[in-house]
Amino acid sequence: MSANTTARTVRRRSLRIAVAALTAAAGLTLTACSGSDANTEPAGQSDAGTAVESSGTGSSAKEQGSGAQTESGGKADAKTDAKAGAAAKKPGTNAAGSGGSGSGVDRCHTSGLKAAFATGEDAAPDPNAGGSTTTSVVLTNKGSRTCKIGGFPGVDLKSENGGERWSLTRSSAKHGSITLAPGDSTDFTINVALTKEEEGFYQPAFADITPPNETKSLTIKWPWGTLVDQRSATHPATFVNPIG
Repeated sequence: MSANTTARTVRRRSLRIAVAALTAAAGLTLTACSGSDANTEPAGQSDAGTAVESSGTGSSAKEQGSGAQTESGGKADAKTDAKAGAAAKKPGTNAAGSGGSGSGVDRCHTSGLKAAFATGEDAAPDPNAGGSTTTSVVLTNKGSRTCKIGGFPGVDLKSENGGERWSLTRSSAKHGSITLAPGDSTDFTINVALTKEEEGFYQPAFADITPPNETKSLTIKWPWGTLVDQRSATHPATFVNPIG
């Protein structure tokens, strides 16, 4: 074999080896790239994507929760404001309650009431009682509207000419209130110390009855006898009890 032929053969082998090396290198490069992409893509789609989505969901949940709390707080504030508004109205209602009861029923006024002593056989005070006995005063709603009444009435006894007055003290009894429809009645009692003695007595002729929280009175005739005069006593045996 000539020298030229040998040289050409060597060059062809070198080219084949170089081509094979380049092909192998290219294959390795493609394999490496493919492996890198395979690793990167799942991480981006699963771990990173899931983490971001989860974080986003959690944030939304927190924001929704925060929004729910704010809305609830707003409702609570609205309820508080409503209660405060209602509480603010109550004193006005009670103030009208000096003219009203707070339940929409006005108090009973003097002009809408009629007063009278109960004079039936069982209602008459016992003149022979050794101590204090009682008499009853009946109050009737003569108006056309329902009203409410409760507490202590004022009772002032007065002589024939009105010169001698006796404002009766009140008992310590507890009291409530009563609703009177038109025509309905209620009553209260007066403890009285009657006497037959000719000295130290007080003879009433009339009784001025002032309903609770009113300033005008109803004057009715005193139907009974004389009382022990205890106008200056600290704890007189003649005193007023509450209505009902």
